[in-house]
Amino acid sequence: MEYNEITGLMQEMAKTGVTRIMIEKDNFRLELERSGAAYGAVPVIGEGGNAAVMPGMQPGADVKTESAANAENNKSDAALNTDESTYKKILSPMVGTFYAQPAPDKPPYVSVGDTVKKGQIVCIIEAMKLMNEIESDVSGRIVKCLVNNEEMVEYGQPLFLVE
Repeated sequence: MEYNEITGLMQEMAKTGVTRIMIEKDNFRLELERSGAAYGAVPVIGEGGNAAVMPGMQPGADVKTESAANAENNKSDAALNTDESTYKKILSPMVGTFYAQPAPDKPPYVSVGDTVKKGQIVCIIEAMKLMNEIESDVSGRIVKCLVNNEEMVEYGQPLFLVE
């Protein structure tokens, strides 16, 4: 199985809410599991590549709620009246969990107001239990962080606004 096939499976898992996939054929076995998502139907690939669907424990959809801190951020953003189209964006190169700092007891890689250089590490995205350091592809000043810590991000999702 090729890398792009695995990342495609990860993206489909994020879109559909599937939390676990296991593929086993001959001497090959692949298990993908996401944490923090609702239980749903889990596709199991059988012999010959035929897919069967096994029901999960509780079918359901992802529910997103807005925290008080996030609501306050939105109020301050409205006060700043920032037009996102005028800024450069640092995008997520993969599906995974966003972490602003290298460890829970460490300061974040970057904060609003910090100046970043191209190639500087700005965050970590955890995908398949691997911590991937994400580097800025632009230089400038961080205007806004668009993602909350420990939040799931999609491929191509904007993470930071930079001026």
